[in-house]
Amino acid sequence: MIRAPQFAVRAGSLAIIAFVVAMAGSRPSGADPSSASTTLRNAAEFSSISNPADRSRALFEEIGKVLTNPRCMNCHPAGDHPLQGDDSHEHVPPIWRAETGHFEVNCSGCHGGKNFSLHEAATYRSIPGHPRWGFAPLSMAWEGKSLGEICRQLKDVQLNGGRDLAALEEHIAKDDLVAWGWNPGEGRKPAPGSQQAAGELVQAWIDSGAECPR
Repeated sequence: MIRAPQFAVRAGSLAIIAFVVAMAGSRPSGADPSSASTTLRNAAEFSSISNPADRSRALFEEIGKVLTNPRCMNCHPAGDHPLQGDDSHEHVPPIWRAETGHFEVNCSGCHGGKNFSLHEAATYRSIPGHPRWGFAPLSMAWEGKSLGEICRQLKDVQLNGGRDLAALEEHIAKDDLVAWGWNPGEGRKPAPGSQQAAGELVQAWIDSGAECPR
């Protein structure tokens, strides 16, 4: 859920908003939404694992339920297009990373400071929003990666925006942009558990050695 505005669009923002609303009743085809877990285990439930390294890896696997959920994964795409929806289809209207050379418009051209509900007949029931709405750069992309790869990437200060482990915990546990994942607007399933539970899992993972799944 680490995000920075990195995307561009071909047309003006008013035309894009009109296109989004026009497409609201016509959802693009894609894979069926996964039956991802809607809950998170409490960090204390892992205390029975006596080996700290094993406990740490198990904790990160639980955190992985959030990191690989569409609410998080869609903002960390590996390609040139952001993703959307529970089936993680490509963004509608078409969006490109700014560095691809397409005409650039900030994400705020369509995404406001808060979630915006659409008319009741729309398949897309709302447009997500936040004052800092944006998408992660390629250095923070983890779409298609294993949990072990995601873990090592998150720990690498060269790839995670210069965050040490304490800053990483602060980001996941308290950043109000990350909190959007649990309040994603009408028509979207929230990330598993809660931001508080995710933050506690991250802290327990750090306290047990911040080991990564193999």
